[in-house]
This record gives sequence, structure tokens and C-alpha cells, in this order.
Amino acid sequence: MKKLIAFSLGLMAFTAVGQSTWKVDKAHSSIRFDISHLMISEVTGTFNDFDIEAVADESFDEPKFTVTIQTTSINTHNERRDNHLRSDDFFAAETHPTISFATTSYEQTGDNSFSLTGDLTMHGTTKPVTLDGRLNGVITDQRSQKLKAGLKLKGTVNRKDFGIGSKPFPVGEEVDLTINLEMAQQ
Repeated sequence: MKKLIAFSLGLMAFTAVGQSTWKVDKAHSSIRFDISHLMISEVTGTFNDFDIEAVADESFDEPKFTVTIQTTSINTHNERRDNHLRSDDFFAAETHPTISFATTSYEQTGDNSFSLTGDLTMHGTTKPVTLDGRLNGVITDQRSQKLKAGLKLKGTVNRKDFGIGSKPFPVGEEVDLTINLEMAQQ
């Protein structure tokens, strides 16, 4: 029994050694959303202030993400609309200044594709969300000599599931998310 416990502890230590922290390169990353307007067109926006960390090995296998987005950083290229989105009618940015996501599970679905599930907290409500991902590759950056991973995540959330925009508005309920990331190993 003692040998089994020692082996298990050694295996856990070996597994943990291969993991490291990766941080987002904000200059080469974006968090974008698209939502229908008047049911005939789409509005595209971004969140410009965010922090993203992941714990993963050198191949960026099975990353565990922690994401924090500043709600006030919403940008749809229309100041009046952005201020309305920050108001209590939608995000209530004063009361709920951040949106967060934390990975709960990871499933490899192909050579470079995966499914990432996590808890999304928005507007004071936490719900599980699944994103489809593609790892574009891992390279050594010639300038920094750090490993960098590039990936894309896509998914859809229903804004009403999070209590956003409870009044009748001429915008859709489904919000498409596209997240492009360049992560640097620390």
C-alpha cells in the first residue's frame, strides 16, 4: 500500500511538473461577439480589456483557462449604443464590472480540434458554456524565445440565460462568440 501511495504521489508530481502558466498576448488576441439587430442584420462588437491565463503543457494540450473581461470595455463602434449596453438595461457594468470564465472540462475532438466547457459568469449568473476550439499551433517566438500557442474558440450563448436585456429590444437572444488567442508560456 505504501508503494502504491508513493507511486501515485510521484506520478502526480511528474504530471504537475510538465504544466506551466501561459498568458494572453493582448496585442494579438481578441474577444468578439455578433448579435442580430432588427432580425435582419448583425452588430459586431469586442471586449477590449481582458486577462486570460491558461495552465497547459508545452504542447498546449488540455489547457485550463481563467478569463476575466472588464464589462465596461465593450466596443461596438457606436458610443451611444456602447453606453446603453453598459447600462442596467443590459450588462449593468457598475453592478457587474466583470465577466469571467473558468474551464471545467476539455475533450479532444480531432487532431487540432477540441471542445472546451467552463463556467461563464455574466451579469451575476453562472452557467456552463461549451466552446469549440482549434489549436493553430505552438512555436518558439524568435524575438522572445518563448513558446507561443495560437488558437481560436467559437460558441453561442443566449443573453437571456444570463438576465441580460430583459426588456423587449430589437436584438436577438443568441450571441455568437469568436475568441482568437495568442498565448505565451511564462
